[in-house]
Amino acid sequence: MIETRGLRKSFTSRQGREKKVVEAVRGVDLDVAEGEIFGFLGPNGAGKTTTLRMLATLIEPDGGSATIAGADLRGDPGEVRRRIGYVAQGGSTWDESTAREELVLQARLYGIGKSDAQARADRVLGAFQLSEYADRKCKTYSGGQRRRVDIALGIIHEPKVVFLDEPTSGLDPQSRAHMWEEIRRLRSDGMTVFITTHYLDEADALCDRLSIMDYGEIVASGTPADLKREISGDVVRVGLTADVVAEAAEVLDGAAYVNKLETHDDSIRLYVEDGATAIPLILRALDAGSVPLGSIELNRPSLDDVFLTKTGRSLREN
Repeated sequence: MIETRGLRKSFTSRQGREKKVVEAVRGVDLDVAEGEIFGFLGPNGAGKTTTLRMLATLIEPDGGSATIAGADLRGDPGEVRRRIGYVAQGGSTWDESTAREELVLQARLYGIGKSDAQARADRVLGAFQLSEYADRKCKTYSGGQRRRVDIALGIIHEPKVVFLDEPTSGLDPQSRAHMWEEIRRLRSDGMTVFITTHYLDEADALCDRLSIMDYGEIVASGTPADLKREISGDVVRVGLTADVVAEAAEVLDGAAYVNKLETHDDSIRLYVEDGATAIPLILRALDAGSVPLGSIELNRPSLDDVFLTKTGRSLREN
């Protein structure tokens, strides 16, 4: 449903009198299958939104190629627009209009007749549980209700692909959970859903497959389960005071049960085959080295560990 090869975009910024070229997207290759939820995971500034805006024909790529729902991105952007829906991160509703008015107008802009537009508006209002608010002004809606209107606007013309840029950013936990249900429903209705997110739990729970992006490049791709399986064993995090991190690392680095050791400002992260076996050995080693322990945690590898392994940085810290 989406295929890109070598997609690139740079921007020129000014620093005083000097111009600086910023490579926002550096040769992105993507393959998104029909009917899946595909995720772009990465920190703010990684190039996710720029890639999304190129695929949605809002900005023109500097290079590379892409086809979306069978239409050529650079050769026929008008046809791409007819086949996709796009929901921006900042939202698109007007304070003084109602959800029903917004939806009917959006459908009419796609050339849909008035009676059909009204019928479609009724359907999506019901599907997104907005019927009781349909004729109230958007300024009276909660953040979650307004976000549901945004997504309803993006799919009113029944596109083959819908792009959702940070669909749950700024929502409370209950609204986020409800939005996840709505996104899954879009997939069950046959739509291909492409989302960007910087939430680890969202990418893990929602996406059939995802690509992790950093500094304009894709550093890993696959299902969440496959990406986590690349990191074998368990992860043990040892909490310490900053002044003893180096000392603790010296004690533990090279131990037979430690596959990999990473230091942070106030902790050490250890990748081990079996956490239950390794933790007593870690405690004994630190005790023997007179290194005071703050805390110790055992976890299965997460998408943050994948990001950390690929980039050397924690997505949570970003």
